[in-house]
Amino acid sequence: MSVLFRPGRRADARDIARLFQISSEGCADYIWSRIAQPGQQLLDVGAMRYAREGVQFSYENCLIAEAEGQVIGMMHSFVMCHDPDAQPETDPVLAPYAEMEIPDTLYISSLALHEGWRNRGLGGRFLQHARQRCSEQGVTGLSLIDYAANTGARRFYERHGFGIVKTCQITPHPLIRVTGEAYLMHCPLS
Repeated sequence: MSVLFRPGRRADARDIARLFQISSEGCADYIWSRIAQPGQQLLDVGAMRYAREGVQFSYENCLIAEAEGQVIGMMHSFVMCHDPDAQPETDPVLAPYAEMEIPDTLYISSLALHEGWRNRGLGGRFLQHARQRCSEQGVTGLSLIDYAANTGARRFYERHGFGIVKTCQITPHPLIRVTGEAYLMHCPLS
């Protein structure tokens, strides 16, 4: 079956949010729970977040994998810039991640495929697109955060040139599905 890679569209926002839920191990749900209105479903919050334009967390920064008209995967990425005026993160669940950044890299905040589409080489194709985007954006590497508990993903990224450069301890929370360490991974482009 043929897989098409294309830019995200506003109409993809709900699919993007659902895939973000898969890749974030509950972090997306936690963030969305902080901005949800009483009674609002977290997936609805995520869909509204990715339907926006002109912000980092937007469909505009997503690459979609599609098969037979259905979204089967996505990669969300943006150029990580150093902001000297940024306020320190005070939320105890998110604070450990505040130091897990490599400025001037293309940060992959999510790369996810629906069950049944994994282990078909599509993740590698997403990373090829990310490397191309690095060239277009003038950055010299890729970065992402992975979880120690997700050994399969870590092996995948290591096979594609990523190495662990920093770790932090995950703060437990009922919405977060992993414990232990999170890894900041970097792949320099030669």
